[in-house]
Order: sequence, then C-alpha cells, then structure tokens
Amino acid sequence: MRKITKVTIGIATAGLLSFSMAACSMGSSSDTSSPAASSSSSANETPEPLASIPALSGVDTQVAVDAGFLDAITGLGLTPGVVGTATLTDGVLAFPITGGNVDYYDPESGYRPYVQGNIEHDGSGLSLTAGDTVVELTNFTVDPGESKLYGDVTVNGTVAVEQAYLFELWGGTLKPLEMGPNDTAILEGTTVHVSEDAAGLLNETFGTDAVKRGLLVGVAKITVNTK
Repeated sequence: MRKITKVTIGIATAGLLSFSMAACSMGSSSDTSSPAASSSSSANETPEPLASIPALSGVDTQVAVDAGFLDAITGLGLTPGVVGTATLTDGVLAFPITGGNVDYYDPESGYRPYVQGNIEHDGSGLSLTAGDTVVELTNFTVDPGESKLYGDVTVNGTVAVEQAYLFELWGGTLKPLEMGPNDTAILEGTTVHVSEDAAGLLNETFGTDAVKRGLLVGVAKITVNTK
C-alpha cells in the first residue's frame, strides 16, 4: 500500500503531505482520447490482452525532456540531476525498470483502460538542488491504468513522502504498441506533466509559486522485455 509519512521539517506541512490518490484516466480529465478515458468493461466482458507480461525484468522508461521544463527549472535557480541508476544523455532521462507487470488490450476493442499494470523503477530518480536544499524524487512506480506516476520524496536526505503522486500521464498522443529489437515491446508518446501535489510541494520547499500543475516535463518511451 502506498504510504504517506510526515516529517518534522518546516518545508513539509500537513497540507502538502496529504496527497490525493484518486484514480484518473491515462490522460488529463479533459483528454477524452486517452486509453482510460471511459469506464472499464465488466469482468465478464474482459477481452484477452494482445500482450501480457506478468513479471517485468527491464528495460527502461525514458523521458525526452521538454526544453520549456528545463527553462522553468533553471529559471527558478534549480539544478536538475539524476539519482542512482538513472541517466541523462542528450536531453533524455532514463530510469531502469526493476519489476512490475503489464497487460495491453486492443485500443479498438473499447475496453478501458487498455494499458494496465504497474511498472517499477527502484533505485533511480531525479534530483533538484538549490543552494543547500536537495529534493530527490526516486523509486518511481508507473500506474498506466490510473495514468499516474508515483515516487518517494526526500528533502536533504530525510524522507518526506513515500510513493507520492508526482506526475500526470496524458495519453492522447500515445502510439500503438510496437515490437522492438531483442524481444522488446515499446509504448511511446505519453506526455509527462507535473501533478498538482508535486507542484505544491516544490513551491513550498523552494519558496516560490512558479511551479504549476500540468507543466510539461517531456514525452515518455517505455521499453520492456517480453521474455
């Protein structure tokens, strides 16, 4: 179960740590073209998935970082970085997949959400630094059915929140599932946006009001091993 933990540091107020866990579609609430825009079919109408991987073993989730996001972050005096096994190469963040499962249904079947499961990325993440303050967002869990990305938040090494709702996933531009090289499958095109909860926490932590919900972080590409 995802857990929220308060810590005795001035920058983490009770309001900031009361993160919403309400379900949402794989897209914004106004994005009716998203994979989970309509209600799921009843159990007796559940079709067979086109692809099902009960135990993920890699490869990674990449995010091609939007230039506007970098401008916004650096404009606030923040320096982005990577944590653990994450990498940043030529503007692309990569977080290795360490576990989870995924089912992919035919988008034309009407069954929603047509991407379901959990994709785990333990031991990697993103950092934001301003002076002596370092915020780390790590151990990401992608829930494609809810269109949310969760992660642990630490401030100067102290755990502020475990598995907080950090990023919204908007699926209106998601491409059909593709088969990649070396027995891999690829889901590409979902856009990643700062959640309202993450914006509030970052604003409080860094003493600003400039981080807004919906700020585009980049475009995601998830590559998984199929064998």
